[in-house]
Amino acid sequence: MTPFFTLFRREIARFLKVIVQTVITPFVSSFLYLLIFGVSLGSTMPAHQGVSYMAFLIPGLMMMGLMNNAFQNSSSSIVSSKFSGDLEDLRVAPVSDQEIIWAMGLASLVRGFLVSVITYLVGTIFCYYQQGTVLSVAHPLYAFYFIVVAGLIFGLLGISVAFWATSFDQLSAFSAFILLPLTYLGGVFLSIENLHPFWQMISKLNPLLYMINGLRYGIVGVTDVSMSIAVPVSLLGFAVFYVLAFFSLRKGSFQRW
Repeated sequence: MTPFFTLFRREIARFLKVIVQTVITPFVSSFLYLLIFGVSLGSTMPAHQGVSYMAFLIPGLMMMGLMNNAFQNSSSSIVSSKFSGDLEDLRVAPVSDQEIIWAMGLASLVRGFLVSVITYLVGTIFCYYQQGTVLSVAHPLYAFYFIVVAGLIFGLLGISVAFWATSFDQLSAFSAFILLPLTYLGGVFLSIENLHPFWQMISKLNPLLYMINGLRYGIVGVTDVSMSIAVPVSLLGFAVFYVLAFFSLRKGSFQRW
């Protein structure tokens, strides 16, 4: 068994042990978001490009859950290993930096994908209950592409942040003050077409906007940005965060807290 597969399997087993956090929590969160925004407020929201607000909301929630859980998976694995002292063993193990990056990145993608599927299934139930129709996937290849790339990007981001973090507080601060605001301002709940032109221009500087709208286009076929821009932006993001993760492995701290 290769070092890559061993580490990948360990990361998968780690998040499957906390099945409540991995499956139950996203299910409850998706249910509450869809109940509050989709059902309670959805009746007051106009259709966007012929798509109901409920259908518009579901891909945004899928991407939000994907990004958050992919980031949390890799970052929590590293910081908990720092706390227990296990991370120092990884430095002397016969495993390359590329194998560490890909094993943790792909495991983060698996967790994020699982959460996005749960969100999609919950959303489909709400759609059927409210509209009598099942939410179909308009462009499967685009949906698959943006799920994979976004999951890897945020898995790599989690690796980068966790190796430089010196406490749990720093990791929580990054998630609360940087990741969460960018997610909410990326068009999860509303189209940027509803914003003032100045704020539309500012929103287009947010890279998360392109991934959220990319998945929305893949699921329901509507988007605020062109796919000819969203695809290159996501590829550039992957390249940047792969290099950042590699640099973090070389220069970051493996020492026990």
